Amino acid sequence: MYEKVSTAEIDKKEWIKLRKSGVGGSDAGAVCGLNPYKSPMGVFRDKTCDEIEMPDNESIRQGQDLEQYVAERFSEATGLKVRRSNFMYRSVEYPWMIANIDRFITGEDAGLECKTASAYNADKWRDGNIPLHYLMQCYHYMAVMGKKTWYIAAIILGKEFIYHRLEWDEELILQLIETEKNFWQEHVIKGIMPNPDGSKACDEVLAQYFHTAKKASFIELSGFDEKLDRRAEIAEQVAALQQEQAKIEQELKKYMGENETASSSKYKVSWSNVETARLDTKRIRVEQPDIYNSYSKTSVSRRLQIKAA
Repeated sequence: MYEKVSTAEIDKKEWIKLRKSGVGGSDAGAVCGLNPYKSPMGVFRDKTCDEIEMPDNESIRQGQDLEQYVAERFSEATGLKVRRSNFMYRSVEYPWMIANIDRFITGEDAGLECKTASAYNADKWRDGNIPLHYLMQCYHYMAVMGKKTWYIAAIILGKEFIYHRLEWDEELILQLIETEKNFWQEHVIKGIMPNPDGSKACDEVLAQYFHTAKKASFIELSGFDEKLDRRAEIAEQVAALQQEQAKIEQELKKYMGENETASSSKYKVSWSNVETARLDTKRIRVEQPDIYNSYSKTSVSRRLQIKAA
């Protein structure tokens, strides 16, 4: 069972407030640690911060603009008719789970998720595969709506159109519900940030939360000695591997000499000329200080340094 709220007449601010009231389909993969672009920490910040703004970039814009096209291609390929939904749905049994559906299938108890993918990401859809965070999104919608079938359709820009039919997976959906429940109750409700996972997405969230340091502030370093010992071991291993990698690349350059390309049955290698034009900022600062000062911009960031005591 689910409840629904009309989204046809509400403004963007109210829409975002509704999105903050639960875990949505686009959050599901991140909460499970399966989204390469967003972490559980990122979802936590989205749900708990006071910012009321809609994320916007070219990728999001294209996805929104092409959603109808993907739906039309799906109908063309399958013969199934689809209809829009102007509601946000909330599970009655699991009220922390919400859903914004792209399309419902007319005459079939199923829904449709529409995606747009760059040609650079075509390999992630190859051989019948579906990116895991999109897969979790569909199963999340099935859990909220109680529907046993969901479709996902994607246009790979400039390459192909594909679609898949997903069936209810009891074990997977129960695990998804439990993971989202733990995230919502143990982190969002309690205001406790999830642990980082080493991804760039976590770096971005930490920079948003702790953008600047308080001058001359201090905290006792407790409980990190073993982890920092391990970090030092990893750094040594990485340095050794990087040197081995550099040695192989140097051997390759020596072998190629003045040749621009080389190939074998397994690899293609290019060592091409690259021309780069850069501003001589040191010279501008000396010879044209007014111009330099007019166009210079000061930014603040934090640098982590670790040294043995």
